Amino acid sequence: MTRKVPNEQWLGQHNQHLVDAGHGHLLHPTVQLAFTAMQQKAHRDGIDLQIVSSFRSFERQLAIFNKKWRGEAILRDANGKVLDNTALLDTDKLHAILTWSALPGASRHHWGTDLDVFDRASVHQWSGTFELIEQEYQPDGPCYLLACWLEDNMAEFGFFRPFSEHKGGVACEPWHLSHNATANDFEQSRNLKAFTSALTHSDMLGKDTVLPDLPYLYNRYVLNNGS
Repeated sequence: MTRKVPNEQWLGQHNQHLVDAGHGHLLHPTVQLAFTAMQQKAHRDGIDLQIVSSFRSFERQLAIFNKKWRGEAILRDANGKVLDNTALLDTDKLHAILTWSALPGASRHHWGTDLDVFDRASVHQWSGTFELIEQEYQPDGPCYLLACWLEDNMAEFGFFRPFSEHKGGVACEPWHLSHNATANDFEQSRNLKAFTSALTHSDMLGKDTVLPDLPYLYNRYVLNNGS
């Protein structure tokens, strides 16, 4: 049975329902237990499964979006190629941002059910600079063995990859895991009305570009139904 989640929770505006998962990370209690069990099995199998990012607040997501809108952070296309920010029209810039970073209020990281993971030991032994890009989870990447291990084991602990393929919305993110049963309540509670209100009353840059197309953006990127 689906449980109605308050708007403030799925929008990332408060985190009272979350617990400490260590190293400054917050997770939903059910997800924290499931992840700990999966982490222990991974360690027994020689994989140093660790969290890169877990809960992220509305304000934190807003800061990420605004930084990218101002051109203070790298933008990439869906294949990971770095784009020239200065050559992009506002609409093109928006789509480049949303391919990799959600609008504030739209991130699955707001829920405490989703997390980004890596193989810490393998990355530390690697000679490259870790950027959390798809190539690092492919053959010859430091997290390839982790990616293979997750493919074989994550479902046992209730996890899946919500961005396992690029459908024309969010890029493929092999590091992003979601706890299926717990996230379902949040997925079903999202609604365009509350999302629109949150963005309208926020300090988000680029509102003139975002708000007129929000229903389309919501379907393409928030629900990840693609273009």
